[in-house]
Amino acid sequence: MESAKKSLHELNASAQQVENIVEDGFEKSDPAFEAATKGQITTGYEGLGALETIKTFKFCTLVCFAMAFSAATDGYQIGINASVIANTGFVARFATSIGKNGKPALESPILSGWSSIMSCGQIVGMTTLPFISSRYGRKVAMYTYWVILVGSVLTECLARSWQGWLVAKLLAGIGVGCLQSTVPTYISEVAPTRIRGGLLMCYSFWWTLGSFFAQVALQHLSRDNPTNYLTPIYTQWAQIGIMFLIYIFVPESPAWCVNAGKHGRAKKQLLKLNRGVPNYDLERQFQVLVMAVEHEREVAAEQRREKWYGIFQGTNGLRTVISFWTNLTQQLIGLSLFGTFGTYFFQQAGLADPFKIKVITNSIQIATVIVIILIADRIGRRLLACSGTTLCWVSCVAIGIIGVCPQVKASTYIFILFACLWSEYHCVPDI
Repeated sequence: MESAKKSLHELNASAQQVENIVEDGFEKSDPAFEAATKGQITTGYEGLGALETIKTFKFCTLVCFAMAFSAATDGYQIGINASVIANTGFVARFATSIGKNGKPALESPILSGWSSIMSCGQIVGMTTLPFISSRYGRKVAMYTYWVILVGSVLTECLARSWQGWLVAKLLAGIGVGCLQSTVPTYISEVAPTRIRGGLLMCYSFWWTLGSFFAQVALQHLSRDNPTNYLTPIYTQWAQIGIMFLIYIFVPESPAWCVNAGKHGRAKKQLLKLNRGVPNYDLERQFQVLVMAVEHEREVAAEQRREKWYGIFQGTNGLRTVISFWTNLTQQLIGLSLFGTFGTYFFQQAGLADPFKIKVITNSIQIATVIVIILIADRIGRRLLACSGTTLCWVSCVAIGIIGVCPQVKASTYIFILFACLWSEYHCVPDI
């Protein structure tokens, strides 16, 4: 601890020296100067391009990409929840009434209950696990929500009544909410700065891929074995198993270790993450983390916002609103309609093969996510987020107009066109 403080004192002096000699060669746009004015130091890798960064930090990049795989479980859960309610076998098993056509049907309150309880579970997971994650570490948080997800999948496999499925959706919501609050945090703390945006978007990539495979499975079964709804649920065990293997081998977040005062462990995790990096200066990179943490604490102490609720005060409050904005707008531009009840919505709209439509829209979404991963760090997040939100809103309005206008032959094609546009751009605000 004393050596860390000594090194920190020396680096602070070095940073102060940089500030004092700006006029002798440093420019305000220089990374070293910008870091020094914030009480920080540069890592030495700021000049690397995206591809060079990936080549230099191969293992660290691989860890972040592997961690993002967890989002496939998130996407698969959401995809199953959205589409299985249109499966003939599922409806026959959990039916609570008889429809006008004389066939088993699911009542609207039951459908709303399943959707709402999963959303409530997500809120619980997102608002509770961060306290455990901050106190005990990111890996403890990973194992915690992994156990919850195991419970949710097991309950889905055994449920034979709508009440049992309700419990399964509650557990799934809590697990997914915990996952959504932990994985992006871990990636942002571990990823090389230059490619952080792209690696964070890998979460959306895996989420979309997971949702896509859920639609493929249900579309295949709707054609070959329409009464089978359990096989897609059983396949979740493979994802759960892969997640467990990933969580065993990924290192703890060095940033969390420093924040928790575990400096020795932080150095070990840095060495694991940056294995194979040429001329890697462990002490320098460690002090970058130490100075960043100390600077944040000093600012928080000055503003008297050291508690967790400081995120709702002053400048942090504005930043919280901005970070909420993109995800909140998704709830207002059709996420529940197309996401939670996507296949069911297409079925009720009279489309012949609603599962196929979902496969098409998810395929387009995968291509969009790949493009965004490649361009996000070049053109910036704000333009992408604003344009994506606007196009989703326009698509929702267009679909609503089509729904109330007299139906013609072209109505179905226009409907599918705007559904594809919505699916293509709704993932953009996630950046």
